[in-house]
Amino acid sequence: MLSIVIPTLNAEKDLGPTLECLSAPAWPTEIIIADGGSTDATPTIAGEAGTKFVATLGGRGPQLAAGAQYATGDWLLFVHADTRPQPGWAHVVRDFMENKANRFRAGYFQFLLNDPAPAARRIEDLVAWRNRVLSLPYGDQGLLISREFYDFLGGYAPIRLMEDVDMVRRIGGKRLIPLASAAVTSAVRYQRDGYIRRPIRNLFCVGLYLLGMPPNHIGDIYE
Repeated sequence: MLSIVIPTLNAEKDLGPTLECLSAPAWPTEIIIADGGSTDATPTIAGEAGTKFVATLGGRGPQLAAGAQYATGDWLLFVHADTRPQPGWAHVVRDFMENKANRFRAGYFQFLLNDPAPAARRIEDLVAWRNRVLSLPYGDQGLLISREFYDFLGGYAPIRLMEDVDMVRRIGGKRLIPLASAAVTSAVRYQRDGYIRRPIRNLFCVGLYLLGMPPNHIGDIYE
């Protein structure tokens, strides 16, 4: 069975459409909403959709860890609330799961933005380069991993920020596999923060993390 874990925080605008995209499989799945203290309609939307719901504070790392702990599937798919796998994703995911060679590997989606602007295409190209050269997909590309491998790695660290970078570094570049499917992420944050300023800020924060700065301190800078 596949357990889909979605971390949320006041995600009422994105959660419903994302749940619709994830409702395609005809094989056993469960969806777990790992909430960080939403004060909007997120819990209501999750309940109406029949998902499991767990709440925890402390940032996305603790949310993902709590969602995984609550999951019962043999495989885990972590997807952000504003990231929507495209049609056909379920077949690609199932093929990955059924390949025994992927028992100790992890998969991630191609990154796309829902903005027709040329700047969005440049960001997509930058992300593709980062994945190919640095083996560094972020959480908004999803992460598909077997429960066995997830537990072997120790799961998501309960850190406020950089939980995705921490996880993929432990997985290792040779064990990260690009899936033959894309996921479209909301461009709202890029449109709000700027297509130049936001990537620079992200890279700066990743650099601080790789140099050893504690994630909580990076979180203060990021915010």
